[in-house]
Amino acid sequence: MSGRLEGKVALVSGAARGQGRSHALRLAQEGADIIAFDVVRQLSTVKYPMATSEDLKETVRQVEELDRRIVAREADVRDLAAVQAVVDEGVRELGGRLDVVAANAGIAGFADNTWSITEDEWDEMLAVNLTGVWKTVRAAVPAMIAAGNGGAIVLTSSTAGIKGMTQIAHYVAAKHGVVGLMRTLANELAPHSIRVNTVHPTGVNTPMVVNDYVASQLGNPEFSVNMQNALPVEMVEPVDISNAIVWLASDEARYVTGVTLPVDAGFLQK
Repeated sequence: MSGRLEGKVALVSGAARGQGRSHALRLAQEGADIIAFDVVRQLSTVKYPMATSEDLKETVRQVEELDRRIVAREADVRDLAAVQAVVDEGVRELGGRLDVVAANAGIAGFADNTWSITEDEWDEMLAVNLTGVWKTVRAAVPAMIAAGNGGAIVLTSSTAGIKGMTQIAHYVAAKHGVVGLMRTLANELAPHSIRVNTVHPTGVNTPMVVNDYVASQLGNPEFSVNMQNALPVEMVEPVDISNAIVWLASDEARYVTGVTLPVDAGFLQK
């Protein structure tokens, strides 16, 4: 039986591991060929280990094991020329079309409070988590329009894109900004039958969350946000977010655009 995305091409940012790898695999399982990229090096303000070139190679191996094609490159989401080059190469290699964008690349960080965030921490967080999303879309949208097949863009926000949380103001600001970007794009791209939505995960079992640095911050008694989900799970799995993206990208959601979709085990209800 054909998958829900058979014959389509999907772009995934931050694809070397975690949610990004999961998105690439689920989209491939549903029949899509993949364009993938990741920075695969340590950024200066990030205090947990980031993905490596070997991680990206493993994503390629797993997609190819599914008998799907993949064009994967090392590129920094903050570098528009690099992202554009990946998109252009991928579209050229995979048949001249681009149907799905999963703008997933992101970083996390903490500070004692909003006024103790350093300029470097603020600038890098916004550059990756908001401006990088815009640059991904800027590189991808012209190819989607030119192909004339409509399509779907899913921007990864967060529960922190819907509510305020202490000690992560730069992250909250970026993730709220992603929602504003989505709402504008949903209106601008509707005439081209391109739908745009955001997903809002709670904590996800990925290396960005499950590491000594984040554990130490979440264990800080001054971190005053109630991080408990309503459902009896500590974290959701990457595939839970991927499944939402697959649905939003499929014809099952053909009239769904401009929505903020939580995949949060009820976190926002607490």
